[in-house]
Amino acid sequence: MYEHVSTRVLTFRLFLWRLLRHFGIVVALIVVSLAIGMAGYRGFAGMTWVDAFLNSCMLLGGMGPVGELPNTPSKIFAGVYALYAGLIFVVSVGFLMAPVVHRIFHQLHAEYQDRN
Repeated sequence: MYEHVSTRVLTFRLFLWRLLRHFGIVVALIVVSLAIGMAGYRGFAGMTWVDAFLNSCMLLGGMGPVGELPNTPSKIFAGVYALYAGLIFVVSVGFLMAPVVHRIFHQLHAEYQDRN
């Protein structure tokens, strides 16, 4: 997916396209995760779509659920979804940072090779 250590550093324009692709993938992952959360809150807790959206967004953002959960299945879903949302947050940040970190390391390696 990324250029090999022996190749030149990617141009800034191509690097921006790579960042945009990564951003698009992260947005798609968040949209799918939001849909899963909304469907779960709607099905298990009987929340309205707006309340399900709010709770899903709050968990994906790392804040926690907002409303009361009426039954045991909804509480189990909320717990599992909270773990999933935390993992999605970490994966999203890592996926967005990967091209930046790779570019920095690639430039440092290229500068080191130029000096030797």
